[in-house]
Amino acid sequence: MIEYAGKLPSPHCEIFIGLVGGQASRVAADETAYSQRDAKFVMNVHGRWETPNEDQKCTSWARAFFKASAPYSTGGVYVNFMTAEETDRIQAAYKPAVWKRLVEVKNKWDPKNLFHMNQNIKPSV
Repeated sequence: MIEYAGKLPSPHCEIFIGLVGGQASRVAADETAYSQRDAKFVMNVHGRWETPNEDQKCTSWARAFFKASAPYSTGGVYVNFMTAEETDRIQAAYKPAVWKRLVEVKNKWDPKNLFHMNQNIKPSV
């Protein structure tokens, strides 16, 4: 982390680390959709820049840091930190029993996937 923090490719890039706990840790992981309640911290890599000529440098830095830090993560994700391109990771935001319930709710109340924006839970076919 220190290595990547020392190489921020833009003054707008940052590594955000937030302490999770308090009320969030007092609710059982399967009681609500937010089920990463056992995590002690949440980290978000903010790759931001101003000009197109910074695209490659900033994107490469963010992806390399993500890859380097992955072995130290719980494997879970915080759905509100995900980009539109990360649809392959949506299920990782939820414990298996919670994911199953969310798909059941989606199948019952939105089988045609009208509400498909953000990090969409697709109805099963």
